[in-house]
Amino acid sequence: MQTKRRKRLSAEEYIDGVLAGNMVILSKAITLIESNLQADMLLAEKVLTGVLPKTGNALRIGITGVPGVGKSTFIESLGTYITNELDEKLAVLAIDPSSQRTSGSILGDKTRMEELSHNPKAYIRPSATGASLGGVANKTRETMLLCEAAGFDVIFIETVGVGQSEVAVKGMVDFFLLLMLSGAGDELQGIKKGIMEMADAIAITKADGENIEPSKKAAIEYKNALHLFPPSDTGWTPKIITCSALTKQGIDNVWELTEKFFAHMTEKQLLEPIRKKQNINWMHETIAYLLKQQFYDRPEVVDQLKTIEKEVGDGRTTPQAAARRLLG
Repeated sequence: MQTKRRKRLSAEEYIDGVLAGNMVILSKAITLIESNLQADMLLAEKVLTGVLPKTGNALRIGITGVPGVGKSTFIESLGTYITNELDEKLAVLAIDPSSQRTSGSILGDKTRMEELSHNPKAYIRPSATGASLGGVANKTRETMLLCEAAGFDVIFIETVGVGQSEVAVKGMVDFFLLLMLSGAGDELQGIKKGIMEMADAIAITKADGENIEPSKKAAIEYKNALHLFPPSDTGWTPKIITCSALTKQGIDNVWELTEKFFAHMTEKQLLEPIRKKQNINWMHETIAYLLKQQFYDRPEVVDQLKTIEKEVGDGRTTPQAAARRLLG
């Protein structure tokens, strides 16, 4: 018991450690915000409030892609370019709602990003396992704020699961990068139109060897497909680029494109209003998440839930009537 008490720092110790860029304390602070214990949640709130004035200075970049696109290799390649060539500090965070079933596949990603995980200017953090998407998304946002306060210049938020996690990531980043493979005709059928619409840029990966020409062809097909979407409110036109994480060909161009996007958004003074809107949405999402959590934690709900679930399953009551009974 004594050891457990010693491990929990005071809010001031967490705040000072994070602001000093102490990686051990940063990791402990992230573990604290991932905890669902009431005492930890209250302490985490104090820590986040304390570091808040030092947040918001990083470039927030979301990265997603179709299965087999080589996301880990791409992130390692671009991350190494950012840390080594540009001398910037990079944090890689992951949203993985599927981790409650797989116990966190990002840990595998961490071993695949071997060079980056040993890079003193990089920090790789898996998402909390065993949480719903709402929970994971909240924890990732809070982790992002801690990393910004610790002095990271660039934050990558990677989606590991597919589906709703892309929407969650889009809602917390400035720039959303979609990784695709050549063979665009087939790929366009398989990817949701909504994810294409969210992208600020599309990078066709694995453009090396015999795949160079097919990748160029894919880039043209994606460019044509993007013309079908309504123009963005920001005035930014999504760009298509080809690259190879293996040969590093085009990786610098990906970053150049990212910088062009941020220059455009800064010139138009759009970054701040978008982030303000994201924060307000985050508050509403947190309310919905906490209400749901509190509802299912209530003893009277816990007592009746199994019985009412059986009634619904057996067709003796409608789902709507059952929901109203439980809410009552």
